[in-house]
Amino acid sequence: MIPLLPEVEAFLARPQGLRVGGAEVASGEALTVTDPSSERPLATVAAAGAREVDLAVRAARDAFDGPWGRMAPAERGRLLWRLAEMVDARADVFGQLDTLDTGKPFARARDVDAIWSARHLRYFAGWPDKIEGATIPIPDRLVVTRLEPVGVAGLIAPWNYPLLMAVWKLAPALAAGNAVVLKPSEETPLSALRLADLALEAGLPPGALNVVPGTGGVAGEALVAHPDVAKVGFTGSTATGRRIAAAAAPTLKRLSLELGGKAANIVFADADLDRAIPGSFWAAFGNNGQSCTAGARLLVHRSVHDRVLEGLAGLARGLSVGPGLDEPAHDLGPLVSRAQMDKVLGFIEGGRRDGAEAVTGGARLGRPGWFVPPTILAGVADAMEVAREEAFGPLVTVQPFDDDAEALRRANATPYGLAAGLWTRDLDRARRIAERLQAGTVWVNCWGETDAAVPFGGIRQSGYGREMGREAIALYTQTKAVWIA
Repeated sequence: MIPLLPEVEAFLARPQGLRVGGAEVASGEALTVTDPSSERPLATVAAAGAREVDLAVRAARDAFDGPWGRMAPAERGRLLWRLAEMVDARADVFGQLDTLDTGKPFARARDVDAIWSARHLRYFAGWPDKIEGATIPIPDRLVVTRLEPVGVAGLIAPWNYPLLMAVWKLAPALAAGNAVVLKPSEETPLSALRLADLALEAGLPPGALNVVPGTGGVAGEALVAHPDVAKVGFTGSTATGRRIAAAAAPTLKRLSLELGGKAANIVFADADLDRAIPGSFWAAFGNNGQSCTAGARLLVHRSVHDRVLEGLAGLARGLSVGPGLDEPAHDLGPLVSRAQMDKVLGFIEGGRRDGAEAVTGGARLGRPGWFVPPTILAGVADAMEVAREEAFGPLVTVQPFDDDAEALRRANATPYGLAAGLWTRDLDRARRIAERLQAGTVWVNCWGETDAAVPFGGIRQSGYGREMGREAIALYTQTKAVWIA
């Protein structure tokens, strides 16, 4: 097992409070964070209630009205750059915290979650002094527009990429000059708390970034309903997104929602299968399938269906599944919780009852921890629940198709629209199918590529709003027109 770093051991050794207004704050309730690889308690963290959320929003408002909101944009960018450098320097620390919280392999938690978080912070550190308005030519008047921060941003992050998904939201929010109240998932709050500590060390004023772990039903609802929260950014399930939209309606606060998906991944007959097979495998099983963009619905041209299915099964059987801190490293870790494991197993059993065949996997591994091996289902019909609903785990359905029109029709036959992809050597087909796939992101001959400069988000029941790129700045700014006579 990879030994824990002293900084990580010290962090876990004591109960962790909320981070509010630059101080560590206790609450009347606590969360027990569990290691999904062993099912043993990992840490104790204070759980925010409505009172603590109100304190955090007030602290954020004070920072927004005071030192953070009045700070020169270039200085704000400098502090965000410093925070990025501090995260980068502690990539091993954040990697271990997210591995302990989620169970994912340490190398992935460090090299993706932590290092990409630092890159994301660096990108948005360059934005504060480039958020500009315009001059509008109106006769006899000087008319200018200003892009101004909205105020207090309430951000709710998921558990599958705890640090990275939090940074996706808070980096543009802070770059635009807003103050932030972040609620990490109750399953995975550790890296967000450590990030708040680093933000203070980097020089962000108290209250600019507050972190309030807690349950969605208590802390999350209080944050969404709070009248002084001007903007809510949420990543999570479509069902929870609907509840957030309803809860935000009375105060008419702005929302961005990045919700569930059931991404179709299409392999055409002319695809380079040496790329398409491993690419489609990791599209489905990367991060143990716990990704809203997982290519969990694989459509394969009938002429190559059996070869693709055989190739996927061979890769699945050759994988190592185990705790994320083991040495030598495993390829996949556990699911994040017992509830998530039971949900995934329920989808697998439901598919079997409906007539699907488990080519690989299909049952829990017999060891401590919430481990389910990569499961490939064949013989799946479009009407089956397993082909329609998001399982969010190591499960992919493989289905044949006969022509381009059928592949496109079936790929779009979903209420979701977060991501989709295709594999082909035909450039004209790639352009034509990509244009007609109904999704916020389409990957061609690759999967899962992201960059802080490229917008990301969904359509239909996968939500609205775009994270990353200049579109993310738009989420956290509002336009004011100024007329001067």
